[in-house]
Amino acid sequence: MDGGYWIYAVLVLVTVPPMVPNSALLAGAGAMAGSSGGLSLPLLLCVPLVAATVGDLAVFSLGRKAQRPAMAWLSRDTRRLTAMERLSGLLRRYGVPSVIAVRFVPAGRGLGALTAGLVGFPVRSFLLGAVVAEAIFVSYTVGLGYAGGRLVTDGSAPFFIGPAVSLLVAGFFLAAQRICGRQGSSQGEDSLSSRV
Repeated sequence: MDGGYWIYAVLVLVTVPPMVPNSALLAGAGAMAGSSGGLSLPLLLCVPLVAATVGDLAVFSLGRKAQRPAMAWLSRDTRRLTAMERLSGLLRRYGVPSVIAVRFVPAGRGLGALTAGLVGFPVRSFLLGAVVAEAIFVSYTVGLGYAGGRLVTDGSAPFFIGPAVSLLVAGFFLAAQRICGRQGSSQGEDSLSSRV
């Protein structure tokens, strides 16, 4: 671990706030651990997991304690307000699984935590969902980078693994979101046509 402590500090700084894109850095750190062995894989998994969970809890607490300013911020944009209303319905209906799922929607980590706080979602349930979601996210992001770093060890190639993994993962979730959206809209049209 010679001199690599600064990387763990950077990981904390980019994983605590929910609106900071961090998957490329996490995958890149995993690639560095896989290629050189200079970073500790257990620390690369634990540090971002704890930091991201702390960030999620901070935003959740903000939703609980600052409802008026949070609602004012949400109300400025009809898309945010609509997303919050939809998410609050999902939280009430599905509970912890919705906390986990929203982590993987673009901007869902911050909006999900804020909404959960605003609607008075139970703290323990939110914490459970946040830990599971962040554990999944950190594990596959660092893990894919680590696997890439083990496969590609020459020159500067490991430094490109992080952004490549980030783009692949983002592309996968974007495609899944579009497919789910199409299925949802076609089911809605089917149910509408059956009513007519």
